[in-house]
Amino acid sequence: MSFEITSRKRIIKALNHEEPDEVPVDFGATMNSSIVKEGYINLCEYLDIPAEDPKFINRMMRSVEVKDQLLDYFSVDVRGVFPETTAEIEWIEDDIYRDHWGLEWEKNKYYYELRKSPLAGNISESDIDRYDWPDPKNIEIEDLNKKIDYLRGEYDSALIMSLPSCFIHTSQYLRGFEEWYLDCAANPELLTYLFDRILEINLEISRKILQQAGDRADIIKFADDLGSQRGLQISPEFFRTHIKPRFKRYVDQIREFVDDPKVFIHSCGSIEPILTDFIEIGIDIINPVQISAEEMAPEKLKNEYGDQLSFWGAVDTQKVLRTESPAAVRKEVERLVKILGEGGGFVLGAVHNIQPDVPPENIEAMFLHAKEFSKSFY
Repeated sequence: MSFEITSRKRIIKALNHEEPDEVPVDFGATMNSSIVKEGYINLCEYLDIPAEDPKFINRMMRSVEVKDQLLDYFSVDVRGVFPETTAEIEWIEDDIYRDHWGLEWEKNKYYYELRKSPLAGNISESDIDRYDWPDPKNIEIEDLNKKIDYLRGEYDSALIMSLPSCFIHTSQYLRGFEEWYLDCAANPELLTYLFDRILEINLEISRKILQQAGDRADIIKFADDLGSQRGLQISPEFFRTHIKPRFKRYVDQIREFVDDPKVFIHSCGSIEPILTDFIEIGIDIINPVQISAEEMAPEKLKNEYGDQLSFWGAVDTQKVLRTESPAAVRKEVERLVKILGEGGGFVLGAVHNIQPDVPPENIEAMFLHAKEFSKSFY
């Protein structure tokens, strides 16, 4: 006797490394797997769906909340829980704002770019101490249970809850990228002192989120980019000495509040050299699976790590989605489902947020063909 599996069960089955009835897909369940506002408007116009004024889920990247009509059309299997906090932004001018870290962002054509790094230059630990840090005790979290009650009542989707990014991004913005990299080599004591100031704040904010409703989500997500197109941003040794133990604190806290969670990390670029380390600290899912980066071929990832990691994303946004035809997109979807989807462990989506120059017909081809093809594959 056949029966229809729900989206939530489909996701859970795939993440348990079992083959589902069709490949699960994600569009907009995280701030890194959505679409930039202008691309969203283009897609809605192409599909003759009212775009209205979409809500940002990340202002700096200008990724937006995808409306239900699109999620239903593409048979998306997962929805995001984005905790809203009382950490407000301050508008300095029409296109310039200051976030709760004291970082100023100015809008260019599509995104907001960092104006300056307030902890750049020749600084000491005392300068870090004197910085005007946000007080997590004063940051409150919205009623997440109310939001989850609504999502559980209206949809059969899996739910992914997003925590604050760990500490890499914020430390790079505060210190400045050039000096951040110099510190890795010449002043790791100062840099890790900065890491810890940021980490303690984000641990406290995350604790409030997890205490309130962490056990009601199917997947818990955090982010920090460690890769580039050609390799890691830092050496594997630096990661293992200075970053891995701090990431482990983040993951351990998740497991303190959630029984048997699926832990999801968003980390762009070529991160293959540290995937074993991710497994060791309890990470279950990697995203965005940037297959265009070195050492990130899907065959290699599946063969070497597919029994312990699930792969979330993988459809190339740098070339395939942006420059190829819908037929080529469909062919790439088939290739990825065959490789990454074999035996489960794969949720298909774009590698990071879909950009404004991606033709909407390619987005449509990606999601619709993923469902159509995978039904026959499984």
